[in-house]
Amino acid sequence: MTFDKVAKMLAEYKDIDVSTIKPESTFEELEVDSLDMVELVMNMEEEFGVTIEMDEGLKTVQDVVNLIDASK
Repeated sequence: MTFDKVAKMLAEYKDIDVSTIKPESTFEELEVDSLDMVELVMNMEEEFGVTIEMDEGLKTVQDVVNLIDASK
């Protein structure tokens, strides 16, 4: 469920087809740069009601999903 919401947010933000986003998709593959990431993280924090600590370990969509699920 968390993955679906995150994927939808990414797809809308980057204007790409949500079906192209997989848990193992990297942000580099999705062409999400550091400025995009800051904005996306702020949106996700608001959507999920959690605080997301940004670090170099956030490489894939699943990494963010795991962080959100752990923060709930």
